[in-house]
Amino acid sequence: MQTAVSRAKNFAEITQLSIPSEKAFLSSRTSLGLEDCKPCGADPPVPAPLPGQVDSYDVTVDEELGEIHLIRIEKRKYWLHDDWYLKYITLKTPHGDYIEFPCYRWITGEGEIVLRDGRAKLARDDQIHILKQHRRKELETRQKQYRWLEWNPGFPLSIDARCHKDLPRDIQFDSEKGVDFVLNYSKAMENLFINRFMHMFQSSWHDFADFEKIFVKISNTISERVMNHWQEDLMFGYQFLNGCNPVLIQRCTQLPAKLPVTTEMVECSLERQLSLEQEVQEGNIFVVDYELLDGIDANKTDPCTHQFLAAPICLLYKNLANKIVPIAIQLNQIPGEENPIFLPSDAKYDWLLAKIWVRSSDFHIHQTITHLLRTHLVSEVFGIAMYRQLPAVHPIFKLLVAHVRFTIAINTKAREQLICEYGLFDKANATGGGGHVQLVQRAMKDVTYASLCFPEAIKARGMDSAQDIPYYFYRDDGLLVWEAILTFTAEVVGIYYESDQVVEEDQELQDFVRDVYVYGMRGRKASGFPKSIRSREKLSEYLTVVIFTASAQHAAVNFGQYDWCSWIPNAPPTMRAPPPTAKGVVTIEQIVDTLPDRGRSCWHLGAVWALSQFQENELFLGMYPEEHFIEKPVKEAMARFRKSLEAIVSVIAERNKNKKLPYYYLSPDRIPNSVAV
Repeated sequence: MQTAVSRAKNFAEITQLSIPSEKAFLSSRTSLGLEDCKPCGADPPVPAPLPGQVDSYDVTVDEELGEIHLIRIEKRKYWLHDDWYLKYITLKTPHGDYIEFPCYRWITGEGEIVLRDGRAKLARDDQIHILKQHRRKELETRQKQYRWLEWNPGFPLSIDARCHKDLPRDIQFDSEKGVDFVLNYSKAMENLFINRFMHMFQSSWHDFADFEKIFVKISNTISERVMNHWQEDLMFGYQFLNGCNPVLIQRCTQLPAKLPVTTEMVECSLERQLSLEQEVQEGNIFVVDYELLDGIDANKTDPCTHQFLAAPICLLYKNLANKIVPIAIQLNQIPGEENPIFLPSDAKYDWLLAKIWVRSSDFHIHQTITHLLRTHLVSEVFGIAMYRQLPAVHPIFKLLVAHVRFTIAINTKAREQLICEYGLFDKANATGGGGHVQLVQRAMKDVTYASLCFPEAIKARGMDSAQDIPYYFYRDDGLLVWEAILTFTAEVVGIYYESDQVVEEDQELQDFVRDVYVYGMRGRKASGFPKSIRSREKLSEYLTVVIFTASAQHAAVNFGQYDWCSWIPNAPPTMRAPPPTAKGVVTIEQIVDTLPDRGRSCWHLGAVWALSQFQENELFLGMYPEEHFIEKPVKEAMARFRKSLEAIVSVIAERNKNKKLPYYYLSPDRIPNSVAV
C-alpha cells in the first residue's frame, strides 16, 4: 500500500490523489472537492478548504506501483478564483520509506504540474528518457513564460510584462495590494500624519525648524540624531561610511585636476602639519565625485516649480581621531570663477548650502544607481536567467530560488507605477521626468562583475584597511556576511560538482551564466561578467555575488532610507534654485527656498518610510522554509550557514552596545533573502 500526502495553501491543495497503475508516472486528477477517476479504491472526496487555509490529505493506493519517477497533478477549472498553491507531496512506499516531491508552485486554470522527487540532479545524472524529456519540456515552457524585454535603451533587460498581473503566477506577490506604491505611499503619509500639508504642495517652509512639523520623533532613533546633528561636519562625513549610500567614498591617490584645491585653501582643516599633497601620500585624503550627474536633465514635469541638479566633487580628510570630515566642495565639474570651491572656513551658510547640495546629489545617485540599478535590476537579471535556463531539479535553481523571491514582481510594479513616465518618482525627485533613465544608461558602464564582488569593490576604492579606516562598519559587516555566504555556496557546489570538469560540462549552468552576460550586461566585454564558468571555485564566487547582491547589498542600501533621509535637509530629493555661483551671498532664507516645498517633502517622507519597511512574513538570510533540497548534506550545510550568521549577529550586537549611532543594516537577522521592497 502506498500513501501520498500533500500540503498547500490558498483555496485547496489536493483534495484526493487517484493513482493509475503506471510505473513511470504517479498521476492524479484533481478538482475542487471532486474526484474524476477512482480506479484504485481511493477514499471518498473531501470538501475543499476555504481561501487562505492550509490543509493536507492522505490518499492510499492498494497496489504496487513500482519505482516512481514523476508525479502529475492535474486541475480542472470550476470557479473564477480557484488557483491552488501546492507545497509538496510525500510518498510513503510499502517498505516504509518516504519520498519527497517538492512543488511550491501555483496550479491555475486548467492546469497541470509534473513533479520530480526532491533529489537535486544535474543533466548528466538523468539517464532515463522520460526524465530527460521532462527536464527539456520544463525549460521550453519556462522560456515561453519568462521572456526578455528592453524597458529602456541601455538598461539591463527585464521581464516581458506590462504590469504585475501579466507575470507568471508563481512569481507574483500573494496580494498585489502589498506592492501598490500609490497605496503604500499614501498610507505612509497618513501614518506619519502629514496629509494635512499636501494642499500646500508648492509652498516653502519658513525655516529649518519648520521641517519638524513632518518629522516623526521616535525615541533613540538614528533619524532623530540626524535631525539634531545634520549641520555638523562629522555627521556629514560619517554618512559616506555608514549611511545608506556607503559605496562612493574612495581613497584619493592624486588630487583631481578638475578640483584645483591648494594647501593654503584647506590648511585650517589639516591636523598633521603636512601639506595637502603629503596628506594624499599618507592616505588621509578621500574623494567622492558625482560626475554621473553632470548634464543630466532636471525634472520639468511641473511647470510651476523649477528644479535643479548639480555634479559636485567633495574632498574629505581623515583627522587625528580617524574620523572623516569634508574639507572642500566644488558644486560642478568644470572649475572657474562661477564655480567656487567651498571650504569649512567660509561663511556658515555658504558651507552649509554646499554640503546640502552634496547630500542631494548623493540621494540621487543612491536611489537610481546604488539602489535601483545595482540591486533591483541586476537581481532581476539573475532571476529571469535562472527561470529560463535552470530546471527545478537543478541544484543551482534550488539554491537561488529563495533569493529571487518577489524580485521580478517588485520591479515590474515599479516600472508600472514608480519609475515610469508620469510615475510617482516624478512627483518629488529632481531626476524625475527622465533624468533617472539617463542616469541608469550612463551608469551601466560601471556595472562590472568585480564591482559586485564585495571584497574586490572595497579594495578597488582603497577602503580595505580596517586599521587605517576603523569606523567603516559597512565594510566590516559586509565582509563577514560575504565570507559566510561564500563558505555556504562552496559547500553546496562541492556536494553536486565532484570536479571542475563537471562544472564546465554542465550546459544548463553555462546557459544560465551566458544569459546573464548577454541579456543582463548586454554582451559588454568590459563588464567582466563571465560568459562561462569553468571551476568550482569560480562557481562558488558567482553564486555568492548573486546571493549577496540580492540580500546583504540590498539591505545595506535600502533599509536605512528612513533613518538617513527622513530629515529633509539631510537628503533633499530636489532643489528649487541653482547652485550658488559666488561666496558670501547665501542666507538662511535662500537655503530654505532652495530646499523642497511642503508637498514634495511629504511625498519624499512617505516614500522613504514605505521603502524602509520589511515585507509581511519576511524571510531573512539563512531561512529556507521551502524545502527544495531534501538531501541531508545540504541541510547540514544550511544549518552551518545559519550558525555562522548567528555568530555575526552576536558580533554586530556587541559592537553596537552603547553606540549613539549603531550600524545594523548588515546584521543577518535584518537582511531579507531577496529584493522584495
